[in-house]
Amino acid sequence: MKASVFHGPRDIRVENVPDSRIQRPTDAVVRITHACICGSDLWFYRGIAKWEPGWRAGHEWMGIVETVGPEVRTLKPGDRVIAPFAFSDGTCEFCKKGLFTSCIHGDFWGGKDHEGGQAEAIRAELADGTLVVLPPQVEGDEALLKAILPLNDVMGTGYHAAVSAGVEGGSVVAVVGDGAVGLCGVLAARRLGAERIIMLGRHEGRLATARRFGATDVVTERGDEAIRRVREMTRGGAPSVLECVGLVDSMNTAIGIARPGGTVGFVGVPNGGGAIDLQRMFRQNIALRGGVAPVRRYIPELLADVLAGRLDPSPVLDLEVGLEDVPAGYAAMDERRSIKAMVRT
Repeated sequence: MKASVFHGPRDIRVENVPDSRIQRPTDAVVRITHACICGSDLWFYRGIAKWEPGWRAGHEWMGIVETVGPEVRTLKPGDRVIAPFAFSDGTCEFCKKGLFTSCIHGDFWGGKDHEGGQAEAIRAELADGTLVVLPPQVEGDEALLKAILPLNDVMGTGYHAAVSAGVEGGSVVAVVGDGAVGLCGVLAARRLGAERIIMLGRHEGRLATARRFGATDVVTERGDEAIRRVREMTRGGAPSVLECVGLVDSMNTAIGIARPGGTVGFVGVPNGGGAIDLQRMFRQNIALRGGVAPVRRYIPELLADVLAGRLDPSPVLDLEVGLEDVPAGYAAMDERRSIKAMVRT
């Protein structure tokens, strides 16, 4: 079968790999129909994250179950399933607390040890605890499937940022980062009832999507200028800030625009060195919450909203490529010609 394989910075290739197969009784084999390229994939694509040649890529996918292991109880061949970006057993101490990404038996798709989702098929480990079966009504409805697909990562991650930042009805919220996660953070803040949502970004097309998703204000300045602007707009800062990039500069912007006593919900994958502004956090009692999003926890409630027509994050998927064209999808995202690429296999 074919799959996306890392060979070096800006060198992703689609090549033949061994077919997926059941290896443990808790496995399923899923034929992938839809996948994504993630903004966090650009860290290894650009050579920032330390990846080794031969590692498999892709942690966002959806597909049809082909076979299941003898201990799988909740799935059967023919089921359409969506997978969160990390697999988990659903039964350990942390899974029971909703921290599925901290599962003591779990891990993330792709990389050195696991199959990736930018492929024709995948061995889905811990299938019962991980995969979410979609209702039959979605089959054949490509618009609906496209709206569901971001729940496996960016929509759930944006929602985690908003929940961590304490967004609630009537909130004033600032979102740092106009990528797919930041845009979904805008959707999440609106879903939670925010009254004012300030998007910090620089790309007009993305800012237009942010407005469509519910942003009431946009700030295009960066660094100290952005901090001054947001503080002026909010008379002291936003009570809830979503950090959706992962760089020290974006984190310090988020801390800088947080209101005294406010909370920064951070979900950007950390990359790059430098120190965050602990002095401001200490002096102004600014809380920092968040981390890697346990999206398996959020998929059921977000899925219900998508199926009811109340939530549609599909506009973040602004480029569609076939599996053979995955390298072109990476290049488009790297060059900021695309927010997020959807892969059809």
